[in-house]
Amino acid sequence: MLRKLAFCGRWILTLLFGVTIFLFWLFCYPHVMSYHEQYQLFLFSFDYFLERMTVPGGLADYISEFLVQFYVIEWLGAFILGFLFVLLQRLVWRLMNQLSDSNRCPAICYGLSFVPSVLLLWLMGDENVLLSYVVAILLACGAVALMNGWDGLRKRKRLCLAVDFFLIPCLYWLIGPMAWLYTVLRVFQTGWKSLWMVVWMTALQFVAYYFFLPQWPLKSVLLGLNYYRIPMHYSVIQFALPVVLALIVGIVSFVPPSKRREQSVPKATLSVCGQLLLLAVLCYFGLTAGYDKDKFELIRQDYLIRNERWDEIISRAGSYQVQTAMWSNSVNLALSQKGQLADRMFDFYQSGEDALLMPMHSDLISNMPTAEAFFRLGLVNSAQRYMSDMQESILNGRKSGRMEKRIIECLLINGKYVVARKHIDLLRKSLFYRTWAEEAALCLNNDAKVAAHSVMGRLRRLRFKEDFLFSYAEADKILGRLFWENKENKMALEYFIGQILLNGNIPFFMQSLSWAQQYGNYTRMPLVYQDAVNYVQQQGNVPSSPYGAYVKRMINMAKIDKQDGRNDTAH
Repeated sequence: MLRKLAFCGRWILTLLFGVTIFLFWLFCYPHVMSYHEQYQLFLFSFDYFLERMTVPGGLADYISEFLVQFYVIEWLGAFILGFLFVLLQRLVWRLMNQLSDSNRCPAICYGLSFVPSVLLLWLMGDENVLLSYVVAILLACGAVALMNGWDGLRKRKRLCLAVDFFLIPCLYWLIGPMAWLYTVLRVFQTGWKSLWMVVWMTALQFVAYYFFLPQWPLKSVLLGLNYYRIPMHYSVIQFALPVVLALIVGIVSFVPPSKRREQSVPKATLSVCGQLLLLAVLCYFGLTAGYDKDKFELIRQDYLIRNERWDEIISRAGSYQVQTAMWSNSVNLALSQKGQLADRMFDFYQSGEDALLMPMHSDLISNMPTAEAFFRLGLVNSAQRYMSDMQESILNGRKSGRMEKRIIECLLINGKYVVARKHIDLLRKSLFYRTWAEEAALCLNNDAKVAAHSVMGRLRRLRFKEDFLFSYAEADKILGRLFWENKENKMALEYFIGQILLNGNIPFFMQSLSWAQQYGNYTRMPLVYQDAVNYVQQQGNVPSSPYGAYVKRMINMAKIDKQDGRNDTAH
């Protein structure tokens, strides 16, 4: 009876853990799932499969990308992650049982089986850790569990060792260096006489490097090609997790059989409390140290832009700000889409002259709000350039469904139908972008259909008809010209005047107010313009002026930069 209760209690604890993980990703971090999905594009083609399988870890990478594509359905993505976390916990518990006496690990050790999953939650606070890392761990643990559970293992020991000899290189090519986890756990199971597996695994990696992967750095071959989005970069926890997992599983094999019996109630209670405390501490440090608030707020802003949730962007900006140009670009874009930019722009943090449209940055996500603003303004070529550059800059060489869609839209707007067809054919091989690609294909060589499209037709009217070089130093003039060529483009008008104010060009602002009065269709002068005019007329003596506060902050920053320049010169 007690065993049945313990069995039910363990499963209840596991299910509660799975539900918690599901809710965590669904309600707290859906934007992280969107982030991972938008930097890969899983294709249903044999060539795509072969491309993945040409390097170690290819199968784990292929499976992970197949799963990540479902992140576009948030509840399904959260369910997949919850299932993988629970599967890892159950595999660890299974391995602990297999290495214990009579295949039954003491129930009080059940809490330890959650430690690798909690560490994984901590690790996934790094947005560049790929799901292929998780899949590789699961495949390694699953392979160990199957080998350990082979019927008549003791009677077929030599046969099993022969299987290990051939299985280790296969695993290395399928899941990458995580085959080390399989090797170590098998040594724990079969005894120290099997240390030849360690030598065999080491030799395999060097053979793979010198004969099959000479184009890759040795460090990547030894530590993994597909576990992390940025080549040659690795997280400390990325190495700690498999080590901790192996220790938790392996420590059971070192415990004498006499010590594996069930403990007395007081000792068992103390042990369980200690394990729960350990899990609580790991969760606390994982969620505080592992998940950087500012970084994930920027990822959330991009996620909200992707889903056009402008009101939520503005609402969040009122309660928490990240003092970066990307944050300013996101909030200003949301304000413009809700018709509030001319009234509330300086109610929020403005990073400087780059607060509306910032130059290209080297990271993956910072340029997204600018590219989106370019597109909605009608600067179609700049939007295409940003999206193309960002896709080619994905460091692990993947494509992006989100970026491909925007590139196709830009090509269709510009009438570049031949190139657009190539991109559409690519999306046709995907699952969640196929329907959109089929609809886009109807616009090929059909100017009338593009012109009638609610988005592309409007942007075809707003775009520049002549090509020229874009200069950020003259962004205000480009925005002014964009508006002057099509005066229905109110967003361009507000970005034009907003850019003048960010530049601090007061004479040009006073001259341009006539445009706002004549073409803005305002029932009253917008509050930002009123504040700026009042600031000018009072010669800066307006303590409560939002625009005045911005100007003073820029002047102080300029003084600090100038002083730093002098110090560097003196040094």
